Order: sequence, then structure tokens, then C-alpha cells
Amino acid sequence: MPEQQCPCLTIAVAAGKGGTGKTLVSTSLAQALSTLYPGQVQFLDCDVEEPNAHLLLRPEISAQDPVTVLVPEVDLNVCTRCGRCADACQNHAIAVIRQAVVTFPELCSGCGACAYVCRAGAIREVPRQVGTVHLGRTADGLEFVAGELNVGDQKATPVTHAVKRHTRRDRLSIIDAPPGTACPMQETVDDSDFCLLVTEPTPFGLSDLRLAVETCRGLGVPCGVLVNRAGSGFDGVDEYCEAEGLPLVGRIEQDRAIAEAYSRGHGLLAARPETGDLLLAVFARIEKLIVQEVSQDD
Repeated sequence: MPEQQCPCLTIAVAAGKGGTGKTLVSTSLAQALSTLYPGQVQFLDCDVEEPNAHLLLRPEISAQDPVTVLVPEVDLNVCTRCGRCADACQNHAIAVIRQAVVTFPELCSGCGACAYVCRAGAIREVPRQVGTVHLGRTADGLEFVAGELNVGDQKATPVTHAVKRHTRRDRLSIIDAPPGTACPMQETVDDSDFCLLVTEPTPFGLSDLRLAVETCRGLGVPCGVLVNRAGSGFDGVDEYCEAEGLPLVGRIEQDRAIAEAYSRGHGLLAARPETGDLLLAVFARIEKLIVQEVSQDD
């Protein structure tokens, strides 16, 4: 039987807040799709400040690539202490104090403005490692890419970009975004074909879902909602989705077996194998929504 060809799409999985089950859903969705499209699915963990998808997928890591940014190195024998570099730096990563020139590499964004404005040519840019990209594959053939920001570093964006550069356009790619709606989440979701927003049926979940929806709309990325731990009796998420014309693509019921499996490092398919069909149905709904979006744009 010929292998079924996967749709070459990039689906980001995000959440307005932590603890909604975003990583559980994204890893399980990737596993379910990998059974349908063996060898054609990749998983990218862009939650670079707290990457934990590997705990559920257990990939065998075959390569590790350093992620570097360029930071200034000042030649004090050439520097005139004019202060133009400090004035140009928006992050206050370089300072001129009397005869001393002090750099703060952890604050540097690598924009190169300091070297550009230095008339004396006293500044050169040197690489500094801020993180690592881990590459591997799971036992069932799922391609795995994960970024890890160095402890103490605050600039997640370069690592996020390094992970996304591994996105293959001939694959079905599932990207696990960091929680919240700040820059790391936006950098991850941007340019995706669709963003699946995982939420919980609580007032807090609804509040953060609103922010996540606004963020996706601001980015121009179509989105839909999956309710995790459904069955609490709170109807606010359903009412919001209906009022906003927001597709509610699926629900995962509150289930102790899922919680117990997760505590042991297992995903949805290990806890409830039938969840695989549910996740494939969610993806089928997402495919239709993407097609509708493209048709409307044309």
C-alpha cells in the first residue's frame, strides 16, 4: 500500500497561560499524525526557556548545534571614549564611564549599532553562545528539534529563530510555542499556517485565551480553540468562541487516567489510545479551516 502523502503545513500550538496542557496536546498530536504519515512529520519545541517536550517524546538526540549572537568587543587601545556606542545602544549593553568601557553581553541584542557608529573602528563583533538546538528522532520516526536557552540569558528570540530555521517545507510540522502572548510566543506563531490555542474551561483560561486570540489576529495567523480538561461546567469559553466566530475544533475531557499517565511522562495516546482518533479529527478540522482561509484570501 503506497504511503499517504502528508499536507505540507506548519501548525503552531500555543496557550495564553501555562498549565493548560499545551505541550501534552502538541506532542500527542505529532505522535498521532506520525502514525498517519510515517516519516513525514516533525516536531519543533520552541518553548526554549523551559523545553520539556523531550520528556514525553523521548527522542534519541543525534546532533547539537550551538546558537550564537554577535556581541561587541572593544579595543581599548583604539577607543576614543566618545560615547557614541553607548548612545546608540537601545539595550544599554555598553557604557562609557570616564576612561572605562563596559559591555554587558547578556543585554546585547546583536543589532550591531555600536560597531556601526564607532568612527574609530574600535569595536568588532564576536560570537557568544546563548543556547543550543538539539536534533534527533523518536523511536516511531518523528523528527525532533528543540531549542534550549542558556540559564541566565534573557534573549529567547535568537534560539527560537534557530529552531524555526529547521522547519521543513516538505513536512507536516507541529511547533510547540511558549506559553503567554509575549515576544517569544509571537516569534514562534508568526508565519504558521494555523495556530491551535489550547485552553482550560475556567475564568482564568478564558481571560488568557482572549489575549492569545487577539495576538494571533494581530499576526494575521488563523486560529482555533481546543478545550483541555473539559467538563467543569464552565461555559464561558464556548460562549466566547460562538460570539467571536472562533472555531472550537475539539475537546479533551477531564480524565484521571490522562493525569496519571502524564505524571509518568506519557502522552495522551499512551493513556487513552482512542484519543489518537480525536486528535486526527482535530487536524482534519484544521485542514478544512486552512483551505477556507486560503479560498477567502483568493
